[in-house]
Amino acid sequence: MSQTFVNKVGRVISTARTCNCILIVLDAIKPITHKRLIEKELEGFGIRLNKEPPNMTFRKKEKGGINLTSTVTNTHLDLDTVKAICSEYRIHNADVHLRYDATADDLIDVIEGSRVYTPCIYVVNKIDQITMEELEILDKLPHYCPISAHLEWNLDGLLEKIWEYLSLTRIYTKPKGMNPDYEDPVILSSKKRTVEDFCDRIHKDMVKQFKYALVWGSSAKHKPQRVGKDTGLYSCSEPGT
Repeated sequence: MSQTFVNKVGRVISTARTCNCILIVLDAIKPITHKRLIEKELEGFGIRLNKEPPNMTFRKKEKGGINLTSTVTNTHLDLDTVKAICSEYRIHNADVHLRYDATADDLIDVIEGSRVYTPCIYVVNKIDQITMEELEILDKLPHYCPISAHLEWNLDGLLEKIWEYLSLTRIYTKPKGMNPDYEDPVILSSKKRTVEDFCDRIHKDMVKQFKYALVWGSSAKHKPQRVGKDTGLYSCSEPGT
């Protein structure tokens, strides 16, 4: 294996670790083989696809040994297993609190602390070369999106799925006395889509002069509804003056 190839792989992995969403393009003829190979490679570099960070608390301490507490029934981890794993990392004093039925791999991920958890879409290409029966089998794959790049089939469906996995929201503005502007939406993350977040996207100083906003859409009680800066946005907004 050449050093050039290794360097290219390293750059790809480094980029993948910083992504908000990963697209893995698979050949419809043999998607499972490629899927498992790529997953294994990414897993080895600490990239967890379509998984949430382990819901547990791990805290090192100066003394007191290893303590394990849990709010649920554990079928994978007991105190001896936790002690054995901690011992491998030369950790002899720590508090471990589980909030779900965690596995040994979950505990290792938390101890190492270098894992990234990234949404992933499996883009299965060349579906024009397979039968409907084969397509129905592929349709059972989780996080899957079928396309044909050559014939441009379902590219709009892939775009919508990317928006969904990135948890993005389009906020359309309505200038005073005019119709809504559907050509140039403000894009917000679903985790940060308050009126204040919207103002920050327009200009950092905008919120300093903010008094109220008028909001239209399914989430509004009235059309328009007058709201403050902490209100969540789901459709259109017009900042007040």
